[in-house]
Amino acid sequence: MAQTGRPLSPHLQVYKWQVQMASSILHRATGIILAVGSLLIVWGLAALAAGQDAFATFTACATSLLGTIVMIGWTLAFFYHLCNGIRHLVQDTGKGYAIESFVRSSWMAIIVSIVLTVAVWAYVLTGGHA
Repeated sequence: MAQTGRPLSPHLQVYKWQVQMASSILHRATGIILAVGSLLIVWGLAALAAGQDAFATFTACATSLLGTIVMIGWTLAFFYHLCNGIRHLVQDTGKGYAIESFVRSSWMAIIVSIVLTVAVWAYVLTGGHA
């Protein structure tokens, strides 16, 4: 490689991790999780259409410990992607670009998504399930 005397572009080790970086990465990751998790919804709907035995198999998998953990994770991904998407819609109007506002809205998306996930699963696990 020829020496140009110009500085190299900084790499990830140079940057200090900030909530804005994590927010951007989480938004992309939750989009992928939602896409993959949609296969669970398709499986559930197909099992429902296939009859009582198929739906019983789906229900047994979904209500197992691993199934519950996957469903809670999918719910958290859903709510985070929703909250962060709303944050992006607000930014599309030209608001929320000041650093303080950007940091605050990033934390709000994380906190609100956790609160919504806990609320939904508290309802489901205490017998209020659909």
